[in-house]
Amino acid sequence: MSDAAELSSKYVLQTVGFDARFPNTNQTRNCWQNYCDYFKCVAAKGEDYAPCKQFKKAYNSLCPNEWISKWDEQRESGTFPASLEP
Repeated sequence: MSDAAELSSKYVLQTVGFDARFPNTNQTRNCWQNYCDYFKCVAAKGEDYAPCKQFKKAYNSLCPNEWISKWDEQRESGTFPASLEP
């Protein structure tokens, strides 16, 4: 088996499906909403709750890594600009 075939059988590349709440090409709001929804879900149900993981997959796919790092730092320092309470 070639390296490429071995990798393709090992990993499945997917992107976020269509979300009718965000019909436009610009997905900034979709990125932000999935990030917030993930942490609200975790606060309500815990990290092991499977539906929460869908939000994480979505924001990791949609958001630039720099934004995620910045928001993670803001959450840790208590300066995140949104409520993440469930």
